[in-house]
Amino acid sequence: MIHEQAIIEPGAQIGENVSIGPWTYVGKDVVIGDNCDIRSNVVIKGPTTIGKGNTIYQFATIGEDCQDLKYAGEPTQLIIGDNNTFRECCTIHRGTIQDNSLTQIGSNNLFMAYTHVAHDCMVGSNCIMANNASIAGHVHVGDWAILGGMVGVHQFCHIGAHSFIAANSLVLKDVPPFVMASGHGASPFGLNSEGLKRRGFAKETILAIRRAYKEVYRKGLNVDDALVGVNELAKDHEAVNDFAEFIKSSQRGIIR
Repeated sequence: MIHEQAIIEPGAQIGENVSIGPWTYVGKDVVIGDNCDIRSNVVIKGPTTIGKGNTIYQFATIGEDCQDLKYAGEPTQLIIGDNNTFRECCTIHRGTIQDNSLTQIGSNNLFMAYTHVAHDCMVGSNCIMANNASIAGHVHVGDWAILGGMVGVHQFCHIGAHSFIAANSLVLKDVPPFVMASGHGASPFGLNSEGLKRRGFAKETILAIRRAYKEVYRKGLNVDDALVGVNELAKDHEAVNDFAEFIKSSQRGIIR
């Protein structure tokens, strides 16, 4: 049901079984998939494409112009997958031409109240950003990552899959997959072992990841030397290979 007091600009494409509450604004370059629930007082601008089954709570702003001072009104995009929840006062901004002109969010994510996803960010699937967590421009967040309340992530940082960032942390460098981090700036505090167990990782896989973690963080080695041991473990474990490849590709350097 679309409330009579909602404003839907001509050109907007609304799927089947979509609910849009009163005083919500949907711009002309917006596509909303089936079975979405858009509450009251939401602003959605475009070009923005929203998949199926998303829920957007009141006072969220989705697809607004970014805050980058270089942005000059170019028609950049925001693409959102399926079954995400955006709680009150979330702000999700479109990309810039300085990157790929795209901000993209996967599926099955939870963005709690007052979270912020800046321009050109890439967020995977099954992630949680707790209240007031913010990621700056060009940040990449892997699948199943969890950012605690009030976490801040510096621009261009990468957050690996299955990582866990504790509340009130400031992330200034890349956080490898499976790692727990905390502090100002964030430092490693072991593996997210409990999260890996909940997601069905085999015991031998978790043990191999733990050994790889020790190579990087417990033996006092520099990164290049630590990767020698990690690469050996990676030959038999795909998850360890993901850990190694993330470290090798890091542009900002990893947390230490």
